[in-house]
Amino acid sequence: MADFARRNIIKAVVPAAGLGTRFLPATKATPKEMLPVVDKPAIQYVVEEAVAAGLHDVLIITGRSKRSIEDHFDRAYELEEALAAKDDKERLALVRESSELAYVHYVRQGEPRGLGHAVLCAAQHVGDEPCAVLLGDDMIDPRDPLLNRMIEVRQRHGGSVLALMEVSPDEVSRYGCAAITPTDDGDVVRVTDLVEKPPRGEEPSRWIIIGRYVVDPAVFGVLRETPPGRGGEIQLTDALKVLAERGPGEGGPVHGVLFRGRRYDTGDKVDYLRTVVQFASDREDLGPEFLPWLREFLADREDGVR
Repeated sequence: MADFARRNIIKAVVPAAGLGTRFLPATKATPKEMLPVVDKPAIQYVVEEAVAAGLHDVLIITGRSKRSIEDHFDRAYELEEALAAKDDKERLALVRESSELAYVHYVRQGEPRGLGHAVLCAAQHVGDEPCAVLLGDDMIDPRDPLLNRMIEVRQRHGGSVLALMEVSPDEVSRYGCAAITPTDDGDVVRVTDLVEKPPRGEEPSRWIIIGRYVVDPAVFGVLRETPPGRGGEIQLTDALKVLAERGPGEGGPVHGVLFRGRRYDTGDKVDYLRTVVQFASDREDLGPEFLPWLREFLADREDGVR
């Protein structure tokens, strides 16, 4: 196996500098990544996913009005002391959990210039190493170890690896979309082209890019030369498209893992609500009480009771 593929992946980058306009006015002062999924902010689930895959060095790309993200992953001494004084060990453990998850670092994206620019902000911290990129409002169910599989594919093939998910034709134009060819592994494809939000009828496939990437360090050099694309932003898909045309040792190739598991898009209002309901229903401490109420509520709605 070539040296470029042997490098262990130990760092994760979590872009979280978006404005969260779809959740206004809630996100006027609260980052969308901090909106709770039951009783834990969405971004904590993302960091937990990185840690579960062995990535304990986490860089979060923040922006203006994102200070609460830093506070969440920091120690809260006054709160801890108050809980300790009450001998509330259960809540004390919950409070300390986020600050003990990983080595969390921060860099601020000065202006919202797109996902590609956000990833480029991580170049100095990541250096000449591959890294994982996990979008802060995109959650993968912990029962589906997608990131582990992507790291395995990177170690085997080198280059970069994308998470791909099949959607209906009506949905493709909302995402970056991949042209793909099969490999010997049923869940792994070679990515030959990428198109950001293609017009309907012009999409190369129904496989869209979801918020998980394992990127070769060559992506940083390409991003520095990538002009603004759709929406006047620097698109990560444009840089990955360049790498898809390269060979091993030059930053390429690009592969995709076909993901058929459970994904939660907490950046969309309806999907966010679905996520909260699903997570609450699955909780042993909440589900037994919540599910009977939910069934009764739905039955009343079907009967016209409001």
